[in-house]
Amino acid sequence: MSPKKMKQMMKQMGISIEEIEGVEEVIIRTQDREIFFLDASVTVMDAQGNRSYQVVGTAQERAREVSIPDSDVELVVAQTGCSPQEARAALKESSGDLAEAIVKLGSN
Repeated sequence: MSPKKMKQMMKQMGISIEEIEGVEEVIIRTQDREIFFLDASVTVMDAQGNRSYQVVGTAQERAREVSIPDSDVELVVAQTGCSPQEARAALKESSGDLAEAIVKLGSN
């Protein structure tokens, strides 16, 4: 079946497909990692108001750096009496979990 005929049939069924132009990068973030596509091609399919996105490209993975707010560091320092550097290291090691960082530093 020709692409033109396929497109007509999909239009009759209420499905439209459109490619997003100029995509530079697509990033999927999870709690502990990022999956990114630098050469991504993104297509949007709209079927009766439901939109789905298809990403095609070469996937690469990297560990996600945990962002630690200064207020969390200050709280751990206040609770344990450790240095801010030790508090930040414990928070990174515990993926930002305040209670786990405090318990870990309190048992040293």
